[in-house]
Amino acid sequence: MPTERLSRFLAASLLSMLAAGASLHAQQRPPISLDEFMSATEVTGARLSPSGEAAVISTSTADWKNNRFNDELWLWTAKSNETVRLTHTGSSTMPRWSPDGKYIAFTSDRHLPGDTDDDSTERVWVLRTDGGEAAPFYTEKLAVHTFQWKPDSSGIYLSVQIPLTKAEESAQKQQWKDVIRWREQDRGDLLMALPLPAEQPPAAVNVDEPENNLPSNARVLLRSSLAITQIAPSPRDHQIAYESGPPSRRMENPADYEIYLTTSEGAGPKRLTDNQAVESGLKWAPEGDRLYFNVRAAAGSLEGKYKDVQGRIYAINLTSKQITRLGADFSGSWEDFSVSPDGTVIAAGLLGTQQQLYRVRERDFEELAGATGSYALPDAAGRNQHLLFLYSTVTQPTQVFLAADPLRPDHARVLTSFNPIFSQRAQPQWQKFRWKADDGSTVEGMLIYPPGALGKKNLRMFTLIHGGPADADGDRFGADWYDWATLAAAKGWLVFRPNYRGSSGYGDDFELQISPHIVSRPGKDILEGVDALVKEGYADPNHLAIGGYSYGGYMTDWLITQTTRFKAAVTGAGAVENTANWGYDDETFDDAWYLGGTPWENPAMYQSEAAIFQINKVTTPTYIVGGNGDNRVSFFEQILLERALQKLNVPHELLLFPGENHPLDKNPWHGYIKVREELKWLDKYAGQ
Repeated sequence: MPTERLSRFLAASLLSMLAAGASLHAQQRPPISLDEFMSATEVTGARLSPSGEAAVISTSTADWKNNRFNDELWLWTAKSNETVRLTHTGSSTMPRWSPDGKYIAFTSDRHLPGDTDDDSTERVWVLRTDGGEAAPFYTEKLAVHTFQWKPDSSGIYLSVQIPLTKAEESAQKQQWKDVIRWREQDRGDLLMALPLPAEQPPAAVNVDEPENNLPSNARVLLRSSLAITQIAPSPRDHQIAYESGPPSRRMENPADYEIYLTTSEGAGPKRLTDNQAVESGLKWAPEGDRLYFNVRAAAGSLEGKYKDVQGRIYAINLTSKQITRLGADFSGSWEDFSVSPDGTVIAAGLLGTQQQLYRVRERDFEELAGATGSYALPDAAGRNQHLLFLYSTVTQPTQVFLAADPLRPDHARVLTSFNPIFSQRAQPQWQKFRWKADDGSTVEGMLIYPPGALGKKNLRMFTLIHGGPADADGDRFGADWYDWATLAAAKGWLVFRPNYRGSSGYGDDFELQISPHIVSRPGKDILEGVDALVKEGYADPNHLAIGGYSYGGYMTDWLITQTTRFKAAVTGAGAVENTANWGYDDETFDDAWYLGGTPWENPAMYQSEAAIFQINKVTTPTYIVGGNGDNRVSFFEQILLERALQKLNVPHELLLFPGENHPLDKNPWHGYIKVREELKWLDKYAGQ
């Protein structure tokens, strides 16, 4: 399989999918089971080696026995033409090739000799690509925030929270005991340089650490009052660009997110940006005269006050300090991008239900030849002008591909073969669906059919609403507790995935129309889509269900106050009111934009766009879930909804997942139980 070309691979997959579409053939293959679906390996990233002759691949897989997810690294080499597992201990993430290609550095919570069982310090480790054991860059209990190799491969630059000295730690314990000082205890970051560790087994944790709690061989370049979220040394190591963020990790002030420039000796820093956007993705031009970065969808822009527009790419000329927006004529959303050794910018662009690769210039862009589906995480940084990327469709699991020519992704070969079980099971089928909203706008979504049921009418229908809201459901693979549409289809549901007002990939105007009517405007879009599907005979009006997580849960909570047509609802991590949610959410400034200001500036909107004030209209049996450690949507929002439904005698149940934040990424059993019970709920109240 690793030697196949992308076009050949896709052609074979298409034939397989068409064969699966035949009812008889679909019956010969069993549908995917819950256990198989929830055991899928997620491909989370891939990095090309400097030579272009190897790639390191990141995955996440459920470890059911140990109640955790395993984050692992895999290595593909052109010489062996095989992909083999590289790490076997702890959680391994953020792989980075050394510029000379001899090493891979990564973060891991693996233990050092002397660590306690409950120690989960994320240190930076390094592994030789020609074999040997991984070694830590340092043994101190300093959790890395981000790191990057020095251009000469002699060591790394990394950021950690400014540690307290021994004396400061003692004084804090004496004065404050276990009391949390909400803002006062926040500390910024250190930017440090560390040399490559000696090639020897990991040392035991030093019980007599220096008074400042820093590695003895660390060179501190600067102390920042803000967090340092990304580091990008210039190609010749004269300068270091870095991105800042709030030390609290709460997105309360756009001014916390800016780009700075310092030197390898720690001179400066100089601030390069001053705006209300959340910058990310720093990359240097090969000549070191420009810096590229992106602003993801719903992260603001450099063009004015904060508002949720689509993803953008910018370049800073370091001589003139002029900032240019690239590919500005693209009507979709720019996502991840890469800069090749000759300066070519290649980006993934989301447009409707498709995410393709593009060559991006000053204003214009060129779509590269490829297949329908979703391309992601392009990496063209190798010296040999290769292009590495991820690719998937609704029915084809995500795999890693490598193209010898970065402008011809259609001639790529596939390097991985994760999740083969899905090709052995009956495949769902899908089509786009468009409808007219009440204001004349065209809205689009996805219809995912049970295997062998494409085009059939009068099916029981589950409306599954994506989160964000700046996201879009499209032709890409998903198999987890959040994206379980194809599993629901395998269980006999027609799954409707609406890309309502506020979704990305449909232009800035479409995305901006969610404000200040954060639920009522997209809510109309969704209900009008359901009505159109009922009217055209696709959906059985007597068997309608609805659900979603995060903003999808927020919308579900609202919609069951607007209609009684849904016989069942499943909602997770959704807010039912806006004032406390604004105060608790770690993304407060975009909440305020959605609702036209703070609670005291626009109190009427905060009330009119909240489900709790219309909750007495609800009759829909509702299943509620949430993590009790969620820092984005407090689990008290789910408890508030449960209390109201209990008072109203509406059938309901509530599950709280201990220790889980907004994503359910701590214990795979939590996501498994969530989906298992939601499927039961849909069948009980809407499926019979």
